[in-house]
Amino acid sequence: MDTHPLRLFTDGLLLREWTSDDLAVMQELFDDPDVAYRTPLESPFDQAAAVRYLHSAQRARRDNNRIHLAITTDGRQALGEILLNRTTGGIGYIVGATHRGQGLAARSLRMMTDFAHTTAGLPRVTLEIELDNHPSIAVARSAGFRQSNSPHETVTDKGRTYDLLTWEHNLIPADRD
Repeated sequence: MDTHPLRLFTDGLLLREWTSDDLAVMQELFDDPDVAYRTPLESPFDQAAAVRYLHSAQRARRDNNRIHLAITTDGRQALGEILLNRTTGGIGYIVGATHRGQGLAARSLRMMTDFAHTTAGLPRVTLEIELDNHPSIAVARSAGFRQSNSPHETVTDKGRTYDLLTWEHNLIPADRD
């Protein structure tokens, strides 16, 4: 178990762990209709939800299960989040509504994918993206992910049912015919 603060930086970004100083900005970023619609995060995402989320993220890091990092350009102001599930190889990301369109998700995804392959030792990482989430599909493609051959997964969450496609990035690219 690594307990040193994790910080990744390149390409104009610094990804860092969340702290209690981020609770208000977490609430601002995650209490968004698009985030509520596309993710399993609590909605509304209030102060109590932010505290629960922070504690869950810190516990997951201590247990070596998941890494939740705030996306920043200056090391301070969080603009979104990227996370890596070390058990499944799944990556997820959220960029705050006022920060979208700046390439933050794609740059963060490339950085986390590199970390997953080189530092975490995961030969394959995945994304689960809804069929109609075209911005996220564009992010996946720009970061070198390809849609996998696995069948879509049907999920029911927060009263709606939707299909998720798996996108993958392999350390050693799979042969494509």
